[in-house]
Amino acid sequence: MRNRGLKKRLNTIFLYLLVVVFVFISIVPFYWITASSFTEPTKLFSIPPNYFPRPTLQNFVNLINQLPFRSYLRNSVLFALGSTILTVALSFLAAYGFARYPVPGSGLLLLGLVLSMALPEITTVVPLFRVLRNLNLINTIRGLIVVMSSVLLPFTVWTLVAFVQRVPFEMEEAAIVDGTNLMQRLWFIVLPVMKPALATMLAINFINSWNNLIYPLVFSSTSRAKTLSVAITEVFQARTPYGRPWELISALGVTMVVPAVIIVLISQKAIVSGLTRGAIK
Repeated sequence: MRNRGLKKRLNTIFLYLLVVVFVFISIVPFYWITASSFTEPTKLFSIPPNYFPRPTLQNFVNLINQLPFRSYLRNSVLFALGSTILTVALSFLAAYGFARYPVPGSGLLLLGLVLSMALPEITTVVPLFRVLRNLNLINTIRGLIVVMSSVLLPFTVWTLVAFVQRVPFEMEEAAIVDGTNLMQRLWFIVLPVMKPALATMLAINFINSWNNLIYPLVFSSTSRAKTLSVAITEVFQARTPYGRPWELISALGVTMVVPAVIIVLISQKAIVSGLTRGAIK
């Protein structure tokens, strides 16, 4: 019994050590880039390192002055919100169709959607560029939204199909008896039940769109459609007496991270609820 109790305590200590290491690895990089964004450039490489610098907003001011920052920020918000809302709306309807109206070949079509997720993004750039060019959507937010939505759609549909299948069809049958149409059943019955799942996909798709680099980089050439993720590549190319402008890179990195963190904090309960419902039948 004594050996068993000692082994249990050692396992508990080992588990806590793993948690501490994981938290350290997760938190320290974020703290360092945040601290660097508020540190004067001349003090970034001081020896010994200054782990608690006196904060300054000059790096953010310089970032706004050296880049069309407001335009990039507006484009990022429109790109992420537009892609997220369009993807979830279309995926919800498609998932309902797959779950409630199975037809011959629908399983293969859903499988094809799932397999399309295996395609690397780089392999789709050339055909997508030709499509957008023919539609005059190059260097436009609308074009970026369409492209990103097409990328996010397969995973979102595949995920929501499982949630729709868990909505009791008896609820819809009772509504049909009461004379409701399809849109009324979707809005008043299916949608309220699926709120956690939809909130989960909204948060995940927003973060994926917000952080996406390859499509804004390839399909936009001016500040008219460039996003903050592209701005990081532009800032990184600049040269200073200290090499790269790490203080501006850090400030832009914090600007990119903060919205994603806020989205997760706001929707964490819905995300946990949605993932839990998806894991339990």
